[in-house]
Amino acid sequence: MASRRVAPGSRGFLASPPLLLLLLLLLRPWPAAGHGGKYSREENEPERPARREPSGEFRMEKLNQLWEKAQRLQLSPVELSELHADLKIQERDEFAWKKLKAEGLDEDGEREAKLIRNLNVILAKYRLDGRKDAQALSGNSLSDGTEQDSLEDPRLEKLWHKAKTSGKFSREELDKLWREFQHHREKVREYNILLEALSRTEEVHENAISPSDMSRVQEEAVLQSRHAELKDRLRGISQGYDRLRKVSHQGYGSEAEFEEPRVIDLWDLARSANFTEKELESFREELKHFEVKIEKHNHYRKQLEISHQKLQHVERFGDHEHVSRNKERYAMLEERTKELGYKVKKHLQDLSSRISRARHNEL
Repeated sequence: MASRRVAPGSRGFLASPPLLLLLLLLLRPWPAAGHGGKYSREENEPERPARREPSGEFRMEKLNQLWEKAQRLQLSPVELSELHADLKIQERDEFAWKKLKAEGLDEDGEREAKLIRNLNVILAKYRLDGRKDAQALSGNSLSDGTEQDSLEDPRLEKLWHKAKTSGKFSREELDKLWREFQHHREKVREYNILLEALSRTEEVHENAISPSDMSRVQEEAVLQSRHAELKDRLRGISQGYDRLRKVSHQGYGSEAEFEEPRVIDLWDLARSANFTEKELESFREELKHFEVKIEKHNHYRKQLEISHQKLQHVERFGDHEHVSRNKERYAMLEERTKELGYKVKKHLQDLSSRISRARHNEL
């Protein structure tokens, strides 16, 4: 038999079928470690839990817990929108304080104490403090409240009754006056909440066991600051009552510059602050814009309440299409009311801070 000739350069190597199969297996691309395979890290390590996405209305968990509790309490839509705005302001202030603290500021703890006071007011205001006898600050009520809402002060009740029966006020003016009465009631309630909190703090302070001299000095400074704040609030309450008494007896004059109670308060404070004539005029113009913003917010609050009542009716008697359409409108009004509520409270806070700085410079 003739021998098979081997081509030059091939060195006479011919792979048998088993050897060829082995070569193919060795040359096949294998998965890199960490990218699959029976012995890869993914196959043999326990699966990591999915990264938790931030949830809730707020970045701070404690505020989310308060928000969830408020929803369980079934607050009215307007109360919820106001609470949402208050919690947003609280969150903003707490993050600002944390930044200050990280920079070594607020050594006396006054900013922190103020944050705690503000949160206590929110808890009492919306009945979130767990106290059964707590009363809500119902200045968010949309009804005129002429029969069902109590002003909680016999003097105020007497003034309101006199104004209602005097014949000096139109329906619109009575609505305006009622908002002033409600605003005054809120200020008294907030004052009482802060006064009670201060009393508890002083009691703890007195019972403290041998505090350090530095600690005592800092605590005394904070207490003095809180007493000064309460004194200012009490002065504002007294001035507010004098105004209500005057308006209830005389009616609204044509010279009234502002209508919203919060704007009236700010304007009275601004006139007694250390503003130049030019600064005061600029502040007056800003107050006009602020009042327009409040009126817009009030409009959306009313529309939200109406939408809520309509949605409740449609859910009982309407078809699916009507329910869906009303839910969409309600969700839109709810979101817009929250947004405007936050803007109003932030603007109010900024204006109040400007007055405080002017009065501080005066001292």
